[in-house]
Amino acid sequence: MSAYKYHISGLDCANCAAKVERAIAGMDAVGEAHIDFVNKTLTLKTDHSIEDLLPHVKNTIDRVEDGIQLIPAEERKAAERAEKKEEKRERVELIISLAFLLLGVAASLLAFPLYLEIIFYGLSAAVAGYRVCISGLKSIFRLRFDENALMTIAVIAAFFLGDYFEAAMVALLFHIGEMLEDRAVNKSRHSIEELAEIRPDTAWVLHDHGEHKVDARSVTVGSVISVHPFERVPLDGVVLSGNSTLDASALTGESLPMEASAGTEVPSGMMNGEAALTVKVTKAYSDSAATRIIDMVESAAAQKGNAERAITRFARIYTPIVMALAILLAFLPPLIGMGEFSTWISRALVFLVASCPCALVISVPLGFYSGIGAASKIGVLVKGGRYLEALSKVDAVVFDKTGTLTSGKLSVSKITTVNGYSQDDFLPLAAAAEQYSEHPVARAIKEAAAGLELPKLTGFTELAGLGVRALHGTDEILCGRNRLFVERGISLSGLPEASVYLSVNGKAIGAAQIADAPRKEAPAAIHALRNLGVKRLVMLTGDAEKPAAEIARQCGLTEYHAGLMPEDKVRLMQEIRQKSGVTAFVGDGINDAPVLASADCGIAMGLGTDAAIESADIVLTTDSPARLPDAISLFRRTMRIVRFNIAFALTVKAAVLILAAFGYAPMWSAVFADVGVSLIAVLNSARILKGKKQEIAG
Repeated sequence: MSAYKYHISGLDCANCAAKVERAIAGMDAVGEAHIDFVNKTLTLKTDHSIEDLLPHVKNTIDRVEDGIQLIPAEERKAAERAEKKEEKRERVELIISLAFLLLGVAASLLAFPLYLEIIFYGLSAAVAGYRVCISGLKSIFRLRFDENALMTIAVIAAFFLGDYFEAAMVALLFHIGEMLEDRAVNKSRHSIEELAEIRPDTAWVLHDHGEHKVDARSVTVGSVISVHPFERVPLDGVVLSGNSTLDASALTGESLPMEASAGTEVPSGMMNGEAALTVKVTKAYSDSAATRIIDMVESAAAQKGNAERAITRFARIYTPIVMALAILLAFLPPLIGMGEFSTWISRALVFLVASCPCALVISVPLGFYSGIGAASKIGVLVKGGRYLEALSKVDAVVFDKTGTLTSGKLSVSKITTVNGYSQDDFLPLAAAAEQYSEHPVARAIKEAAAGLELPKLTGFTELAGLGVRALHGTDEILCGRNRLFVERGISLSGLPEASVYLSVNGKAIGAAQIADAPRKEAPAAIHALRNLGVKRLVMLTGDAEKPAAEIARQCGLTEYHAGLMPEDKVRLMQEIRQKSGVTAFVGDGINDAPVLASADCGIAMGLGTDAAIESADIVLTTDSPARLPDAISLFRRTMRIVRFNIAFALTVKAAVLILAAFGYAPMWSAVFADVGVSLIAVLNSARILKGKKQEIAG
């Protein structure tokens, strides 16, 4: 299936957005459809021709909700400019409506003729609510009772009942509430849209005749580009020349600058420092780090959390129930002699206005949206609300070892010598023996001997799977695993278990222990997770028992499993989930992809391994476990705010509905229960984006 994205103009009701989404998703030719009300986007997936499908989609939208326009994503900027002009017009209308309302109040206080009051209040209501009224009447004719329909009924009925001031106040308050709500939602959206600014649209491509500015999308892999001082890197690449510092905070949330020189890999989105860099492009625009980050955040809203799905289902049954109750409230009591029709109809109108579910429908997705946006600012990319929700409830965290809890780079941790030899004898000789090998263990030994003068060896012979044989003059040098020496009957007495042994003329002279050191921030991250109440912390690794035990000890883990194949990790993950509840797995390698996919929440380290990132639900762009406790804290706060918004909206609405039924709730309280509660829920959700960035001491 192909995916298509459109900007939506004219959709101002969260509950209506859910109805439109269901209608489009129910079309035979549509595979998937998602409307992001906050971001004002429609994402369609279909295997049909979009040119043939689009007219049918527009007809479906028109049947459900009038006045909505689909605008191609590339024309979004022009649509947003038009919307800003519309916002200015709404502010002018607000001032005019308020002026007419004050004239109506003055006419009432000065005992002017009643018809002047009616005219002034009528003009106030008309200016503030004419668009709502037009939309509401269309909805009523279609028997769709959205918030516009409910407000239209309330205003018109209030006029017929003689409550002119209240009718004008309802229209004016609703207009003010809608404006403030739109402004709050737009502010939250713009804070996320700032993320797109990390991806430059142009690049300076170098040619024989100098440099030329081109569209970054047109730059091919292998091209050489120039990154000017204080410009962002437009495409992923490797530095060919130049020395500078790069600000990676937009990608990782880390404020410390990164040194860049020849050979340094530079992801797109980083801000260059004071010196120019020449960079060879290694990834196309569509595959770059910046594009990947932006796409992840923008598509995250499509993956709804359990709370969001539950509220959507609730709204579908809630609206018809309250409509039925309002009708009963309007007609049943007067029919059984409990008062006048006008009294109970007035109460039913208050009941109807207060019952609109928009506060619930908008606040929950906006809460998730804000949480996902706040996470992206600290280098945590979440692929959807369901994964945010899962990590907030995590009971167990399972780690891969190499590249996750450790740096993934082997180094010599200890050298032991025997038979009168010293470390100064051992290291140059071992490095000389391994000089032609690219095995990670050989590289670790050569790095440890960097700067030392190496002896000249000859007669190199590779012993497959065992090590290497060479000559130092007439002396035979063997360097390799313990099995090489056991097979040749060379005693390793006095030497510990190690990765590499060395002998001269059949006599062992020493051994080197090679280890993958833990990341300096890993112990603090484990400690922070324990403080957050994570019940079980486990390490799974394919490494041998002894190095696994040492890393577990240094990181503060009490449970680990060593010597595992990828299928063993998946099996153990399933066992841990069954015993411990919601489980997250953190890994970085291609061999972690199966277990990442099998976890309740798979977390990939860094942006380097495509298979791991595709399988993961969350990506830590910092390539560090330190951000995991921060993410859990943020997501728990997000869920607390989401739950509060639900409880607050339901409580206020229930209170106003009950008071309305007994005649104690004026119409303005119903407007507050609708747009007022929506606004408070929106502002409360926006607080998530203002959260302070936490740091894990490393």
